[in-house]
Amino acid sequence: MSKSLPYSVKDVHYDNAKFRHRSPLKVLSQSLLTLNTKRNYASCSTGKFLILILVFGIACLMLMGTKIPNDSPLNEKGKVTFVGGLRLGRLLRKPPRIPPRLSPDEGQLKDNTTNGPKWAARQQSVKEAFDYAWSGYRKFAMGYDELMPISQRGVDGLGGLGATVVDALDTAMIMGHGNIVSEAGSWVEAHLLERISQKGQVNLFETTIRVLGGLLSAYHLSGGDHGPKPDVYLNVAKDLADRLLSAFNSSPTAVPYSDVILRESTAHPAPGGMSSTAEVASVQLEFNYLSAVSGDPKYSTEAMKVLAHIKTLPKTEGLVPIYISPHSGEFVGENIRLGSRGDSYYEYLIKVWLQQGGKMNGNFTYLHDMYTEAMKGVRHLLVRKSIPKGLVFVGELPYGSKGEFSPKMDHLVCFLPGTLALGATKGLTKEKALAENLLSFEDLENLKLAEDLAKACFEMYEVTATGLAPEIAYFHTEEYSEDGLEGGNKSSVYAKDIVIKQADRHNLLRPETVESLFVLYRITKDTKYREQGWQIFQAFEKHTKVKSGGYTSLDDVTEVPPHRRDKMETFFLGETLKYLYLLFGDDSVIPLDKFVFNTEAHPLPIRNN
Repeated sequence: MSKSLPYSVKDVHYDNAKFRHRSPLKVLSQSLLTLNTKRNYASCSTGKFLILILVFGIACLMLMGTKIPNDSPLNEKGKVTFVGGLRLGRLLRKPPRIPPRLSPDEGQLKDNTTNGPKWAARQQSVKEAFDYAWSGYRKFAMGYDELMPISQRGVDGLGGLGATVVDALDTAMIMGHGNIVSEAGSWVEAHLLERISQKGQVNLFETTIRVLGGLLSAYHLSGGDHGPKPDVYLNVAKDLADRLLSAFNSSPTAVPYSDVILRESTAHPAPGGMSSTAEVASVQLEFNYLSAVSGDPKYSTEAMKVLAHIKTLPKTEGLVPIYISPHSGEFVGENIRLGSRGDSYYEYLIKVWLQQGGKMNGNFTYLHDMYTEAMKGVRHLLVRKSIPKGLVFVGELPYGSKGEFSPKMDHLVCFLPGTLALGATKGLTKEKALAENLLSFEDLENLKLAEDLAKACFEMYEVTATGLAPEIAYFHTEEYSEDGLEGGNKSSVYAKDIVIKQADRHNLLRPETVESLFVLYRITKDTKYREQGWQIFQAFEKHTKVKSGGYTSLDDVTEVPPHRRDKMETFFLGETLKYLYLLFGDDSVIPLDKFVFNTEAHPLPIRNN
């Protein structure tokens, strides 16, 4: 937003005389002229006599005066003043200026940055939505991984560890939902250890970010007022992590296998033998924190071997393929993208560095270097502008840097604006980082890119008939265009810039855009991010809320009413509603310079915090 001048042209022309300095002689002569407009006293002797008395009196007051004692309440801080404040220096002093007036936009921005009733009410609406989502889960699916709200039943799609319970637990703590904390915490205490010891195959990555991350965040945030004591969460986390370590110990390289058999504490590679780069490189925040609180370094040691190993592998301007082999330890294929299977690798480079103390800990400088190089590569190889309106987006290189560019952007890529902003200011506000001269030119470039990409992510919502984003969007460029695949909102300015294919029109209640809106609001204090978040929340309320309880995914966001899928993902409670709640709340709750969020939105404290 460009700053307006303190006054409009009209104000300057109208008010300028008020601010122009005038001498005492002009003041006196103007007073005499004013007297003449009432009556010509100077034309008679009596008038002349009165004028002489007036002049004499003013002179006496100016030059003589009566000093006020130092202990008088009229004399502020013992300063010497004179009756009526009349002193030659004071008469010569310029009158105070009227404070500059803000433009309407600036005035609105100032009003909206306060946590007044408007934002408190919106935050309360999110809290009520969380309660509604949980009530549906508790009623129909308690103990299952996920709720199918239309069928009114539960389903285990993540290994049967009650993933929704654990994912939602720290959200309930942050919101102050004591009853839900008690319900979820009691379930963890009564059932989760037994589930872990009896269950079969789970995915290392999904189990780490959702269940292990959720337990560790609950351990840190729990005060013991509701639910079990904090050590309950820690003990369950250690038991789970001990079994997950088999993914590292079973692999012949530093790259872990992707699947673990919990009851046997064994592991094996995924079908096809490959692991996702994002998955093996996005477990470090959780294992590092577990080592810190348990006193056992084995968790951190195994997890950090992965990033140290990836450091040694060849890259394309810091960018890496989305597959890696646990057998050879090498990348497989050339597909480079920041969507699925690539996304959180880049996120964890900067977040693990921050978690371990940032610049205060020189042992992990290589992570910051890898992140910096990768973001340069993103700007050079993956960033493009759409036509006709010029949205900035991040595409893909399915066949590497020498292959054709694809203008495809997953909704998952919308984590990137928040990560870029966090990497630029290290969690401080932009204003504070600038004041302390902490932002390099490259940081400012990344922050600008973050804001540009956030706009594209929001417009993925704005162009659809439902106001909710598709899972994948393509952007109209000089090289790529498809007709008849618009989002359904013909009034959108960017309707022609975004292409939504039939197979990509579903919405899974994903959190990435609201995550970035939250981070960007905290860092820039620009209330447009809050307003955009509220607009997205209202669309969720309108189109995904199920009457019997809970929220559901959608099949097609370009039609109203949309056809509904029958599933409420765990991350709707664990991430989407958490980020919306924090977006409308006070900055002191989970401050970004003291916590990092894992890729499932579970906050973990930064080292020494």
